[in-house]
Amino acid sequence: MADSPLEIDHQPTAPPQPTRKNDMYLRMAKRVLLETDKRLVWKFFRNMGIRGTMSVLKFKRRLKRGEYFPPFLYVSVINSCNLRCQGCWVDVAAKQQTIDLQAMSKLITEAKEMGNAFFGIVGGEPFMHPELLEIFEAHPDCYFQVFTNGHFITDDVAKRLRKAGNVTPLISVEGTEIVSDERRGREGVLSKTMQGVQACIDNRLLTGVCTSVCKTNIDELVTEQWTDRLIEMGVFYTWFHIYRPMGPDASPELCLTPEQQLRVREFVVEMRAKKPIAIVDAYYDGEGKALCPAATGISHHINPWGDIEPCPIIQFATDSIHDESKTLREKFASKYLSDFRKLASSTTRGCIVLERPDLLEELVVLHDAKDATVRKTAIAELQNMEVRTSQFNPEKQIPEKSWVYRLVKRFLFNDFGAYDGHDHTDSAAPFLLQARKQDGPLQKDGRPAASASQHP
Repeated sequence: MADSPLEIDHQPTAPPQPTRKNDMYLRMAKRVLLETDKRLVWKFFRNMGIRGTMSVLKFKRRLKRGEYFPPFLYVSVINSCNLRCQGCWVDVAAKQQTIDLQAMSKLITEAKEMGNAFFGIVGGEPFMHPELLEIFEAHPDCYFQVFTNGHFITDDVAKRLRKAGNVTPLISVEGTEIVSDERRGREGVLSKTMQGVQACIDNRLLTGVCTSVCKTNIDELVTEQWTDRLIEMGVFYTWFHIYRPMGPDASPELCLTPEQQLRVREFVVEMRAKKPIAIVDAYYDGEGKALCPAATGISHHINPWGDIEPCPIIQFATDSIHDESKTLREKFASKYLSDFRKLASSTTRGCIVLERPDLLEELVVLHDAKDATVRKTAIAELQNMEVRTSQFNPEKQIPEKSWVYRLVKRFLFNDFGAYDGHDHTDSAAPFLLQARKQDGPLQKDGRPAASASQHP
């Protein structure tokens, strides 16, 4: 094992020996049998596997009836964080705001009545929430994925998570020590993060490691060597997010090029078919077609003040979980969220925030959606954004090589018909940017100044 957390042997290795098609799945099964607490595996299978699947099936039936409630909710339980990451859109330096135990329990209970069982917990840094563990323990029939920097996961915390059995920590690793310090605004970030990872592994938790892939870490972490290192450490799944330039310090210089985004997709597909580690993605179906979870309606986001947003980076809301005049179901069926899903799905298969911030601004103004930030600059941030590509690449779509991922996505993670009947030829970023090359500068709406006359 390497001495440094990210010390990876990049020397050429001998070509791999031929293996049977299903060897990877046998190796994964062996890892589950030998490296985990079996009670935690059972909790995952029951709460996330069975109940999570049922929540998606109920979601699909609701759509057929013309009804709506997302099967998965992502909740930012706190705004505070001990780090200051580049491009962070959260008001981490503002006065601490949390969703307390009572409000969270009410939210979770109402969601469970709709069939939900999975909740993504984000922040800020969730483990700074004083009642976080109590939230998990109060709902043993649910499953929680916690997005964290790992700095507050001590051995005692990991033991308590193991006892609860219904939590998977997803710990962010952003690069080498030097890159991590720069990306996250503090010194010594990586070593402390890896201590949290090790505490989770030592306690046999189903541990994940994620990366917001950008120009400064793609060469180190989007590699087979790093994937092998994660397996060696005992990590069970990983998630490669694509960096989104949002917030008051968007840092667009970190954004991947379209070629680099394609490289990440190719890497994920390849590793899924050959490595005994689960690799999560939220932006493609089994055929390699791009999608947006907020546009398809499979998930929306709740911020620390209780405001209901389309997703974490779209910080505008018309409803709050604290409003007692409506049910949670009525709030998620709001005209604002409904119109957002229609706009996003009709504009692009990618991220409308990145590709068409002008149309998003129009929607926010139309619905008089409030700026849900403390800084109150979200509109200005939209106005200052440039048209850029996201995961939508119509020129090259890369289908899954793994039959398991293709099967799961076919039934449980796809566009659920959201893009049916829509032609994105004139409205999505790839076409607008190509037009810019041909026709010169773009207007604010992303269309060529010389020829644009109206929004698509």
